[in-house]
Amino acid sequence: MVPSLTELLVDLGLEERILGVTKFCIHPKHLSKSKAIVGGTKNYRFELIDSLHPDLIIGNKEENDREGIEKLAKKYPVWMSDIFSLEDNYRMIEQVGLITQSDLRAEQIIGKIKSSFAEPIAKKGTCVYLIWNEPIMVAGGSTFIDSMLKVAGFENLVMQTRYPQLSAEDLQNLSPEFLLLSSEPFPFKEKHLDFFRSLLPNSQIKLVDGELFSWYGSRLIHSGNYFRNL
Repeated sequence: MVPSLTELLVDLGLEERILGVTKFCIHPKHLSKSKAIVGGTKNYRFELIDSLHPDLIIGNKEENDREGIEKLAKKYPVWMSDIFSLEDNYRMIEQVGLITQSDLRAEQIIGKIKSSFAEPIAKKGTCVYLIWNEPIMVAGGSTFIDSMLKVAGFENLVMQTRYPQLSAEDLQNLSPEFLLLSSEPFPFKEKHLDFFRSLLPNSQIKLVDGELFSWYGSRLIHSGNYFRNL
């Protein structure tokens, strides 16, 4: 029920055992054609899920809708993750490996992620990380993104927790050295750069790959090198 965990299951060698995915499960791309689409991360096609008779449903506390997950849990075994840091991520991969009997591959993936972060990543400066536009929403504390910003060498200036909404004036008052425009969930593009450059002429405005900051699981194998080259 979570795109990053769907990708992890495939990388654990479990693709044939996956019955259904969400419409946001875009890696690997062919899954949308080979697996049942059971809804989004917040709304589910319950009748379709019932027709699939799953032995296990895998979700995440932040990504998934609590009411829907609790409804599914009355019928099926449900396993939920709650991830705020790299250490949480390692534990999650280990646990998913154990419950799906793919623990050897899980250990290999954890090893690859740790190896990707083994080389030092330079300090970069203060930042604000945008996840949405109109209204402007940012990643604050107590989020996995905030944890990954630290790993990437940034100091997040947003003191509020979770994903607060900021005004243009708020951004100007924060005056970050870097303004990071994420590729998801809002797809920031080149066309958005001019506005934020006019708003923050002394900041470096960068489009960044949101998956490498927010997708826990096996995608983090690629994050270390990305952060070093950013």
